[in-house]
Amino acid sequence: MGMCRLRSGAEWMVNMLVNELMRGSVITVDPADTVSSAARLLYRYNIGALPVCSEDGRLKGIVTDRDIVLRCVAAETDPENTPIREIMSRNVVSVSPDDDVREAARLMASDQIRRLPVTQDGKIVGMLSLGDISKTHSYSMEASKALTEISSNVNRK
Repeated sequence: MGMCRLRSGAEWMVNMLVNELMRGSVITVDPADTVSSAARLLYRYNIGALPVCSEDGRLKGIVTDRDIVLRCVAAETDPENTPIREIMSRNVVSVSPDDDVREAARLMASDQIRRLPVTQDGKIVGMLSLGDISKTHSYSMEASKALTEISSNVNRK
């Protein structure tokens, strides 16, 4: 567990690091894989995003279920013949395993994302989701605030 420090009076603040909440087992795809293979992985593992990595594990992008629907299916592109690199998001926001969870939640809120790849030296080492944060009682308020900010911006678009 993270370190506890006494702040003012009897108020305790738990500082938890990303590596304490992240999922270390990450399913990734190669940029050359097809969109249909990514969709099958999302379905099989009941997840919403896949990091796109080179053979050496370096993060190149991310593909989400929403990317597949909007950039492939709605665009009437054949998922069996479309490589992931054509629809993936390239400017990926990520965090380090040693980053503070509160900062990760603020990043999710400000960048309107629900899942963050966790990288070390450019290589994927885990994933952190808003759901992972919300399961920890200490951070339920941060997760709730981040989700509220994400949802309110989605409604405005």
